[in-house]
Amino acid sequence: MQAEFIDIGLTEYNAAWKIQNECFEKVLEARSHQPLSFLLFCEHPHVYTLGKYGQSDNLLISNEFLKSIGAQYVHTDRGGDITYHGPGQIVAYPIVDLDAAGYGIKEYVYRIEEAVIRTLAAYHLRGERISGATGVWLRNDGKPDRKICAIGVRVNRRITMHGLAFNVMTDLKYFNYINPCGFTDKGVTSLALECGKKPDWGTVNNLLKINLSEQLNLKLKQKE
Repeated sequence: MQAEFIDIGLTEYNAAWKIQNECFEKVLEARSHQPLSFLLFCEHPHVYTLGKYGQSDNLLISNEFLKSIGAQYVHTDRGGDITYHGPGQIVAYPIVDLDAAGYGIKEYVYRIEEAVIRTLAAYHLRGERISGATGVWLRNDGKPDRKICAIGVRVNRRITMHGLAFNVMTDLKYFNYINPCGFTDKGVTSLALECGKKPDWGTVNNLLKINLSEQLNLKLKQKE
């Protein structure tokens, strides 16, 4: 399926959400003649987002403390609970027409996870799934379970929105101020922490882009 790839760089969360909605409308309009999808990549300034059915008490800090660390707090319409976005984290938003793609919602999430798992494999890391805990985890290595990629999606009229947040060289201290994804018994990690050094951002970005396009069956066209 034809898809347009757009890297919007460091973009405030609500501004990126607006772009997602614009892409959604284009996908919906294109459905009647030439199916189209989008793959958006970005980073966000420090922000905590709470999913539609998330628990607000999973944010562990006050509004005053939020301001002191330069972070926003946004209620959003994706699935999942609370998560953090910030610099050093690749956020990917696939806006995919599932009818044209030929797979359902559960398989869509599985395919996103698989793209991240294959990206991690290039760094000799074994990403895994945990039943009942969407996302990609590192585990079974003598250390506590820790999430390296969070996934939260919304599907409207069989078109996807929101997506994944992959910790590449994220400042993990910001996760101390929440119960990430609602969990109190699991940790978070980053590619840089697991590798013991900062990976090349462009290389990781390109690997994830390739793996997502392959797993989601998207033929990407770069926006000029």
